[in-house]
Amino acid sequence: MFYSKKLYKLKKVKHCFFSRKKGFSKGIYKSLNCGRGSKDKQKNIRKNLKLVAKKMMVKKDNLILMHQTHSNIIVEVNKHNYRKKIIADAMITKMKNIAIGVLTADCVPILVYDIKNEIVGCIHAGWKGAFSGVIDSTIKRIKKLNFNNKIYAGVGPCIGKKSYEVDTKFYKKFVSKSWKNKIYFTKQNKTKKLFNLRKFVTDKLLNLNVKVDHVNKDTYSEKSNFFSYRRSFKFKQKDYGRCISVIRLL
Repeated sequence: MFYSKKLYKLKKVKHCFFSRKKGFSKGIYKSLNCGRGSKDKQKNIRKNLKLVAKKMMVKKDNLILMHQTHSNIIVEVNKHNYRKKIIADAMITKMKNIAIGVLTADCVPILVYDIKNEIVGCIHAGWKGAFSGVIDSTIKRIKKLNFNNKIYAGVGPCIGKKSYEVDTKFYKKFVSKSWKNKIYFTKQNKTKKLFNLRKFVTDKLLNLNVKVDHVNKDTYSEKSNFFSYRRSFKFKQKDYGRCISVIRLL
């Protein structure tokens, strides 16, 4: 389990970036796989989610997850919709009896807290979601609820720059949107570059006046701690597990 130092010091919020350890799943999903969309045994996933809910001190049914699609869709969770299927890549809430979570396997989990208005949020920021504005949409949605705010964000474990090799087509997609995006790439060889996803999402938060700190871990290189889509693809595994990151109001 990993924690944002800033969020950890705040008394009215509880959070955790869970590792892949201390769960019930076996094989390539060992052991705390929380991905209901994976091909893992559903009974093991349920036991893993029950364990996470217990750690967060909520009922299992009050651990709210999203059906994530790499979009820029954000949902405000309230008493009317928290039991329904949520198709989104970010959630915010003012509810205190629930915990909201995001699943990742190289993408960036971002946990946010507006200390002045007691609003928490979680963001699934892969390159597609971040590129299409999921971070901007989430922070602006929080600010829309109350312009007088002070927002903290913990940027969790994700694929590191040294592990994220991309092709020229990927690079051109970013640079065609803004030449300033060149700063997120370094040259690997004639046809490949390395992409700094962590810095890309962090700068978006900083530009929105969010106070940021990091759990600076590389999900690709730290096999014992984290699941990784890219690592599973490289080693031709049939599927991969997902780590969970969770936040709630106390």
